[in-house]
Amino acid sequence: MLWILMPRPKVHEYVNCIFLSIKMLQQDEHTGVISVENLSIILTKSILISFQEKKGDVFEPVRERIRNQKKRIRNYGTDYLLYALLDIVVDNYIYIISTLGERIENLEESLLLDPKQGVLEKINGYKRELNFLRKNINPAKEMILNLSKMESEFIEDRNHVHYKELQDNINQAIETSESYREILSDQLNIYHTTISTKLNDIMKFLTVFSVIFIPLTFIAGIYGTNFEVVP
Repeated sequence: MLWILMPRPKVHEYVNCIFLSIKMLQQDEHTGVISVENLSIILTKSILISFQEKKGDVFEPVRERIRNQKKRIRNYGTDYLLYALLDIVVDNYIYIISTLGERIENLEESLLLDPKQGVLEKINGYKRELNFLRKNINPAKEMILNLSKMESEFIEDRNHVHYKELQDNINQAIETSESYREILSDQLNIYHTTISTKLNDIMKFLTVFSVIFIPLTFIAGIYGTNFEVVP
């Protein structure tokens, strides 16, 4: 996982444009490493300018829609194009959380069958990854909420419904991350409970062992003493 300090997502309306920035997450399909970069966008009535920190094809579906002359993305203005870009960003949030969620759910079987130290390390590792995702996604919710409530000449009334949909999607991402956070807490409790149960079983065995052999040790100790007359 790549940890980078970046500006908080924000949106500002100026006289001739709207400026916004949001954190964009991408996951490497081979290594599973999550990278984060800052996406900045300038929106005017007729122009949309986006700034990425590195080259990538995350917005290729939007480019493909433009190349295929899709009516809505061609005719609904730059504010709809802004929605399409942000929708890709939020969809990536949901995809990455879902991928992590699958690994968290698959951990439950190992937790019940063989709760070794490695399982605890995985739980703690997933907690760190999830906290990293939540740290980057939660501020984006506030930015999207402000954008959807914004009464601006740069956003047409007919496109407000799409921004409401975007708000629902970011809420879904946050709610999903919260549910997996609770699952990890439950798994951690199950791990400690299972380990405690195994420790209690070991103590029971040692207690039974002691009950059998301590009297024999006591007797051997007595008869190992030098007596003039053996009792």
